[in-house]
Amino acid sequence: MMTARERLLEQAKQRILIMDGAFGTEIQNKGLKEDDYAGDLGLGHDQQGNNDILALSKPEVLAEITRDYLEAGSDIVSTNTFSANSISQADYGAEGLVRELNVASAGLARKLADEYAAKDGRPRFVCGAIGPTNKTLSLSPEVEDPGYREITFDYLADVYQEQAAGLIEGGADFILIETIFDTLNAKAAIFAVKRLEQELGHEVPIMLSMTLTDLSGRNLSGHTVEAFWHSVRHANPVAIGLNCSFGAEQLRPHVQHLAKLTDSLILAYPNAGLPNELGEYDEMPETTAAFLREWADEGMVNMLGGCCGSTPAHIAAIAETVAGKTPRAPVKVVPATRLAGLEPFVMAA
Repeated sequence: MMTARERLLEQAKQRILIMDGAFGTEIQNKGLKEDDYAGDLGLGHDQQGNNDILALSKPEVLAEITRDYLEAGSDIVSTNTFSANSISQADYGAEGLVRELNVASAGLARKLADEYAAKDGRPRFVCGAIGPTNKTLSLSPEVEDPGYREITFDYLADVYQEQAAGLIEGGADFILIETIFDTLNAKAAIFAVKRLEQELGHEVPIMLSMTLTDLSGRNLSGHTVEAFWHSVRHANPVAIGLNCSFGAEQLRPHVQHLAKLTDSLILAYPNAGLPNELGEYDEMPETTAAFLREWADEGMVNMLGGCCGSTPAHIAAIAETVAGKTPRAPVKVVPATRLAGLEPFVMAA
């Protein structure tokens, strides 16, 4: 029986795979109230805005969104678990529900993915989404004390492992460590998943997605795209890429650079442009799709989707415009010593 990694790689040879789009903006459009979020969970804090809790209090909302993305053509759907970790959920007094949140969200996505795969025989995959938390290992939150850290590497790894274990238990095929603004946070997540692998006795495939915080192509911890790749390549991710950031137009050169470096699949799911002064996204689906069609035409990508502001209409437009286009062929990496501070350093063999 083929593993999830093998099945994904087989499909990725045949076509550019389509991911789903944003959950946050779709949830906002539902106009939910406090009672919808809180349900009958009996939590002592207000829950409005805690999108992850909907897996327990209003699962039909998440099911509707996931179904819309599958109808739009998604081969890969993600779990609504960006903040379903004990650090982020502590803000809502829901840290005791982390396992249940992740199991439920992954189970929901798994059921729908399998339903659509059974309809047409095309495999569908589930990514267990892990966000960066609202803490950082690389930077101090206190200007007057640059050496201070709110959390430790070991603590964050434990937090990530708890979440990853729930996602795999619920049926996720991959763990997607996404919106990586701090490379050290990502390394803690990788460590957590590798430790989980040892406990489970089988591979838990990883996908990694970095987010850029300035137009020069660095994340918040200061790493360039290439330095980031050198820092995480030991994880042997099935896919690596970029998400969120500034929208497709500004993200293009950085995706193009990464595509030349790695033998992993390249994934990219940019924002639908930049938000306007009201915080809303105006970029139309056909505009986003046109940008991404150029990436496909140049053989830069294997997996495409959308981040903030993207909708099922955006995903449908992307799926239509890249249908039949040849996916990127992973490059052959020449053996060398590859190191990284904030910048990459390569010693040729």
